[in-house]
Amino acid sequence: MVWASCLLERANMSILCWIITEGIAGTENQCRGVAEALGVTPVIKRIALRQPWKTLTPIIGGETEWTFLPISDKLHAPWPDLVIASGRKAIAAARYIKRVSKGRTFTVFLQDPRVSPSQFDLVAVPAHDRLRGPNVIVTAAAPNRITPELLETAREEFADPFGDFPSPRVAVLIGGNSQAYKMTEATTQKLAAQLHDLCTNSDASVFITTSRRTGKANEDIIDEVLGDTDAWVWDHESDNPYFGFLAWADYILVTADSVSMLSEAASTGKPVYMIPLEGGAPRITKFHESMIERGIIRVFDGILESWDYTPLNDAALVAAEIKKRLHSGVSRSF
Repeated sequence: MVWASCLLERANMSILCWIITEGIAGTENQCRGVAEALGVTPVIKRIALRQPWKTLTPIIGGETEWTFLPISDKLHAPWPDLVIASGRKAIAAARYIKRVSKGRTFTVFLQDPRVSPSQFDLVAVPAHDRLRGPNVIVTAAAPNRITPELLETAREEFADPFGDFPSPRVAVLIGGNSQAYKMTEATTQKLAAQLHDLCTNSDASVFITTSRRTGKANEDIIDEVLGDTDAWVWDHESDNPYFGFLAWADYILVTADSVSMLSEAASTGKPVYMIPLEGGAPRITKFHESMIERGIIRVFDGILESWDYTPLNDAALVAAEIKKRLHSGVSRSF
């Protein structure tokens, strides 16, 4: 296809790329990682749907301009050369743009859309998802923004305060309750005691970040148990130190609920420990098992050990496939 060849020639220039999500940070960062691996600067579009699409997407179809609530970022011409979308509600936007652009927009969907992948030009799913097909690329984990260059920049940006802490430095990334997992107070008590032991008996420097899903009761436990140590806990008011954590850490601990954070940690090449939580789901368990079998992550039991593995680079893998398909002119239109 001529348009695909032209787009490829402009791949390192200023192609118009839209990232479309419903505004969830994890899915948006996956899309940004792919765009950055392509070397393009994306326009971020966050959308919200009217009924019945809000409830029935992706089954309902038939999207129009009216499908999207006024609070959404505007979807109008000039239509982008490339859309990278993720999240259930973004399916409606990707299909709408594909149709109104008369198939000229190359649409990429990250994660399993739970509809036929033929509705997009390319779908990228992690290995623990079952979806397969001629236009489906399988990644080890979730694409993300972590690169050696990003980590080097973050290391410089967060030299204060993390550079003054002695090694080993332990970054602890805590998610919390989800549909599949529960972070109980008993689980948090155990984790806090293990971290206290690292601080006092192993002379480790511990950095902790929590999320909205962690819950105040669990945050209070962490503050209380580690109150007599030098553990550094993000206050959620200063600049988000997440990339600084990954850059300065010698070890990274991540709660089991977050595929995104485990994927990002595994893109650093540093030892990654998974913090067990109560509950689980077959799909996420399959992801954990795959990462353990590949020697990338281990289950945290309070002890720190070092090991090597090849860092994940799933965003670059997806970006390469996009370039390949643009070069070959492979596209599917409605």
